[in-house]
Amino acid sequence: MNTIQPGSFLTLHYRLAGPDGADVVTTFQDKPATLSLGAGQLAPAIEAKLLGLAEGVRTTFTLAPGEAFGERNPDMVQRMKRSALDGMADPDAEYSVGDVVEFPTPDGRGRFAGVLQALGEGWLEFDFNHPLAGKAVTFEVQIIGVM
Repeated sequence: MNTIQPGSFLTLHYRLAGPDGADVVTTFQDKPATLSLGAGQLAPAIEAKLLGLAEGVRTTFTLAPGEAFGERNPDMVQRMKRSALDGMADPDAEYSVGDVVEFPTPDGRGRFAGVLQALGEGWLEFDFNHPLAGKAVTFEVQIIGVM
């Protein structure tokens, strides 16, 4: 029976749940996922838990707060002038606390997102931490195939 090794190509079902138990993502009701271990498609801590699992295994594990997506970094919470945001997005857009806003990378070839935490007269404060940073997560997996 094939077991997962570094660089393995996998077919699997998986479910990632946050600390409240609610699904963040799941493939169990749809077609399975395929991925190459080590290609960055899963957090390194999750990939490490998969090593050694055999085809046909279904298991669940919990990762400690910060283990899967790192600790929260207070430097990733940043305040910006509304005029700066208007230069990157629709200047007529209305924003509310909790909105996820995308920004262009400095080179203009990619995008990243932040969650609006607060806003005031002429400024907005965004949290650029991963939403699950500093939180425990549960990962359920069913290994269908290993190559």
